[in-house]
Amino acid sequence: MRDIFINHNGKLVKAGIPIVEAQSRGLRYGDGLFETIKLQAGQLVHADEHFARLWQGLQLLQFVVPRQFSPNMLEEQMLALAQKNKLASARIRLTVYRGNGGLYDPQNHTPQFIIEATELPGAHSEWNSNGLVMGIYPDVRKCCDMVANIKHNNYLPYLMAALCAKKEKWNDAIILNMHGRICDTSIANIFMVKDQTVYTPALAEGCVAGVMRKQVLALLRQHQITAVEQAIEPNELLQADEVFVTNAIYGLRWVQQVNDATYGNALTQKIYSLLQSTI
Repeated sequence: MRDIFINHNGKLVKAGIPIVEAQSRGLRYGDGLFETIKLQAGQLVHADEHFARLWQGLQLLQFVVPRQFSPNMLEEQMLALAQKNKLASARIRLTVYRGNGGLYDPQNHTPQFIIEATELPGAHSEWNSNGLVMGIYPDVRKCCDMVANIKHNNYLPYLMAALCAKKEKWNDAIILNMHGRICDTSIANIFMVKDQTVYTPALAEGCVAGVMRKQVLALLRQHQITAVEQAIEPNELLQADEVFVTNAIYGLRWVQQVNDATYGNALTQKIYSLLQSTI
């Protein structure tokens, strides 16, 4: 069995070796953010969009970013790690966190980082003809605040929703925002189709500003498919004609069932095909 490596602040380390100290603000407070990027045929997919969201998050979280900490540096480190792990296609996870310190006295505000490169799941981009089964998770809700749209490390609503999905034997769980409206899922943005119009929660509803979400919205408008970003009530989702979800790794996947509601996929299949033609 070959060794798997991670990258910690520019140094390759065997996976499983401890790298974070007890005083880490990332460990203590979730003081940081992350990006998950798809590596396909040796190239990072939509890298510019991922780094743009990352830099927005660094600014919002008040990191002090040195000149050498740049998208080009991170991309080089990601590709080198994938090569070290002998992966031409991979799931790349970048975690950025602040250094050691207490709540009011971090020793520094410069970013520390961890890069992981793991094998992509099988059939990650194929049409899922069986459809996903999901449920609405009501118990821990997402705030609609200034950091809601970035992928920060304060991840409890998503973690608890994922635990619920595992317990209920769902493929994924749908998260509600603080107002009780549809937000996103534990790992994806969510869309619904009603009367040939595609709807997705607006960014003001607290969902992550997904890279694939942005790509799909642009694609819909390019092909004159009406797309609306707005607030969506749970009962509206349950009465939809079709439902699908998107993320950077899987692209687009059809949802067959949410709670007791079931859905078709005629327009979803068309959108999937249009998306595949752009890859």
